[in-house]
Amino acid sequence: MITFNKEQQVFHLCNNQISYLIEVEEHGYLAHLYFGKKINHYSGHYQYVRDMRSFGPYPEAADHDTFSLDTVMLEYPGYGFGDFREPAYNFKLKDGSRITDFRYDSFEIVQGKCTIEGLPHLYTNQETEAETLIITLKDDVAKLRLKLNYTIYQDYATVIRSTTLINDSAETVEINQLASQALDFPNRSFELIHLNGAWGRERQLTREKIEIGTKVLDSKRGSSSHHQNPFVTLVEPTTTEFQGEAYGFCLVYSGNHQTVIEKDNYSQTRVVMGMNPFNFAWQLPAGESFHSPEVVNVYSNQGLNQMSKTYHDLFNHHLIRGEHQLKERPVLINNWEATYFDFDDAKIHGIVDEAQALGIEMFVLDDGWFGERKDDHRSLGDWYEFEGKLEQGLEGIAQYVHDKGMKFGLWFEPEMISKDSDLHRAHPDWVLSVPGRPRSLSRQQHVLDFSRADVRDHIYQQMTAILDRVPIDYIKWDMNRNMTEVYSLLLDPEMQGEVSHRYILGLYEFMEKLTQAYPHILFESCSGGGGRYDAGMLYYMPQTWTSDNTDPIARLKIQYSTSLVYPISTMGAHVSAIPNHQTGRETSLDIRGNVAMSGVLGYELDLTTLSEEEKALIVKQVDFYKEHRQLLQFGDFVRLKSPYEENEVAWMFVSKDKKEAIVFYFRVLVEASAPYVTLKLAHLDETLEYQIANHVISGDALMNIGMYIDPKLHGDYATQAFILKAK
Repeated sequence: MITFNKEQQVFHLCNNQISYLIEVEEHGYLAHLYFGKKINHYSGHYQYVRDMRSFGPYPEAADHDTFSLDTVMLEYPGYGFGDFREPAYNFKLKDGSRITDFRYDSFEIVQGKCTIEGLPHLYTNQETEAETLIITLKDDVAKLRLKLNYTIYQDYATVIRSTTLINDSAETVEINQLASQALDFPNRSFELIHLNGAWGRERQLTREKIEIGTKVLDSKRGSSSHHQNPFVTLVEPTTTEFQGEAYGFCLVYSGNHQTVIEKDNYSQTRVVMGMNPFNFAWQLPAGESFHSPEVVNVYSNQGLNQMSKTYHDLFNHHLIRGEHQLKERPVLINNWEATYFDFDDAKIHGIVDEAQALGIEMFVLDDGWFGERKDDHRSLGDWYEFEGKLEQGLEGIAQYVHDKGMKFGLWFEPEMISKDSDLHRAHPDWVLSVPGRPRSLSRQQHVLDFSRADVRDHIYQQMTAILDRVPIDYIKWDMNRNMTEVYSLLLDPEMQGEVSHRYILGLYEFMEKLTQAYPHILFESCSGGGGRYDAGMLYYMPQTWTSDNTDPIARLKIQYSTSLVYPISTMGAHVSAIPNHQTGRETSLDIRGNVAMSGVLGYELDLTTLSEEEKALIVKQVDFYKEHRQLLQFGDFVRLKSPYEENEVAWMFVSKDKKEAIVFYFRVLVEASAPYVTLKLAHLDETLEYQIANHVISGDALMNIGMYIDPKLHGDYATQAFILKAK
C-alpha cells in the first residue's frame, strides 16, 4: 500500500481505489504531487512547472530562481521562508522569532495504524487492514521535529492525516498553530460544500464557487458548534450525487476548529484544517511532544453519494467502538416535550404504559430529576436525586420501566453548573471565568472548568454513584451552551491559551473513563441538539441527537446534509407533537414517522393524549421500523432528490447485498395540476428483479427508467414509502 522510490524520491500511498503522491524536493522540502483516482504506475516525470515569478522568493542555496515555496504545492507549509499562502503551523521560539524551516529527514512505514493518546482516532481491527507512513521533518536551528502521519486503509478511498511536533531543544516553544494537515491542488475550478447553521437548523448545506482569495470556516465557541461543522468537501462544478469528483475533509475533534480554503493568484487551491489557532498558545517544554487531531480525507470519482458511503462504512467500522458499535439501536420515548420539568410518578407511569403498548423499547427520563431542578435556573452540578420529585425515586422508576420489558435511560449535563446550586456555593472557582470580570450566562448556566482534574473527578463520582445504584441502559449527555470567559483559575497566566484544548482533552478523558467503566450503556451525545455532532464525539458515543428541531420539514434538510458525512446509525430522530414546539408547523403523523425512521427512531410527545387512530399508526410505524431496522440503520444510504434544490425530497436505503431496499419520498408543498414525477433509483443490482407492491421490476429499469409517484398524493407535507425485495 505504501512504497518509496529512492531514485524518484517519491512516496506512493495506494490501494485499489486511490493514489496519494509525495515528493522530497531538491532542497529537502516536501512537495505534494497528487491525490485522487489510483495511478497504476508513476514515472516520476510529473512535476509542477519550473518558472520564475516576480516577488517569488527562492532559497539562498539554490542555483536558480525558478524554485519558490510561494508556488510549489507543499505537504505541510510554513511561514517565513517564501510561502505567503496560508501556513499549517506557527511557533514562537524563545528569541521571539516565528521563523522555522523544516526539511526532510527520514521516514518510517509501519503496519496498521498508530493510536493517539488522549484524542479520538480511527483504528484497525487487524493490522493488515492499513499501513501508516510517518515522515519526519527537522529544523536544525530551532531543534524541532515534525512528524507527518499518513494512514491508508486497504479497502477505503481514504487517507488519514495528523501531525506531531517534538521539541528537541532546551527551551520551551509556544505553539500558536499546529494544523492537522494541509492539502494543495493544482489549477482547478472547484466548488466548496460546507455545513453551517444555528440552533434548530444545524448543518445547512451551502455550495459555492471557490474564487481567488481566502475563506475561513471555523468555530471559536469551545465546541464544534451548531454554526459550522468541522467538515468540508471540494467538488467539481459538474459533480452531483452520482457523478464527478469529490474530496471530503472531516476533522476528528470536538472543540474550536478552523478550515481555511485559499485559492492563490495562480489558481492553485490550498485547504488547511485543524484546531483553531485563535486564542491558542500551547507551551511545549523541552523534550515533550504535541499531537494534532486527525483529518479523514475521502476521495470519490462517483459523486457525493459514494463519498458518503465511504465515510459511513469507515466510521461504523473504524471510529465507533464498543458493544453498541454495530448493534441495532432501540426505539425510545423521551419525556422532555411531553412534560418538560413538570412530571411526577403518575405522569411517567402513564407515558411508560402507553409506550409499552405501542411497542416502544426504551423510556428516557430527561432534565428535571436531580438537585432541586424545578426549572433551568438551578441545580446543574448537583447530580443527586431531587428529593420528593419522584416518590419511587430513580430506582423505582427504572424498576417500573424494566418490569414492562423496556430499557431505561437518563439525562445528564455533566459539563455545566448553575449559580443556584450546592456545587457553585461550595466551588465558585470551578467555573470558567476571569478574575475581576462579570460572567456571562446562557440558559441560566455557567461552564465548568473541565481542564481541571479535580472538577472532572467530582462530577464523575456523582455520576457513578447514580449509575452504580440505578440500573441504567442509556445516557443522553447534553451540553447547552458555548464557552465564554475562557480562563482557568488553576493555570498560570502564560498557560491560559491552552484552556480550550485542555477542556476538550479533559472531556475526552472523562468520556473514555465513563464509557469503558459502563460498556453496556448506550451513550447519546447532545449539545442543544446537534451543536457537537462531530467525529470526535462518535469515538466515545455512537449516537448523537441530531437537532432539537423535530419538525419533519426542517429535518429533511438537517438529516439530508448530516448524511453527507455521518452514518444514519448515529442520527437520533424523533416523532413529536403538533403544532411542532420549534416551528409551530402542523404535519401528518405519516411524514413525521417517515422522516424519523430515516434515522434512529424515537418519540418525544405525550403518548397519553393520543387518539386511538394515532396510536394504531404508531404501532404500525414501530413494527415497520423493527422489521427493517438493520437496513435502515446500517444499510447503504442513498440521496436521490435534494431539499435544497427541489420541492420534492427522496432518499433510499439499500442492503449490502442489494436484495432489499426502502425508498422514502416527500413532497413539501402541493401544486395544482402538478407535473408527473418519475423517481430514478440507484445502487440496486441491475441483474435482479424487485417486488414493489404488486409489481415486479428489474433493477436496471428502476435505475434508468424509474418509478412513478402516485399523482393522487394530496396536500402539503405528503409522503410515500416503497419496499423493494429481490425475487
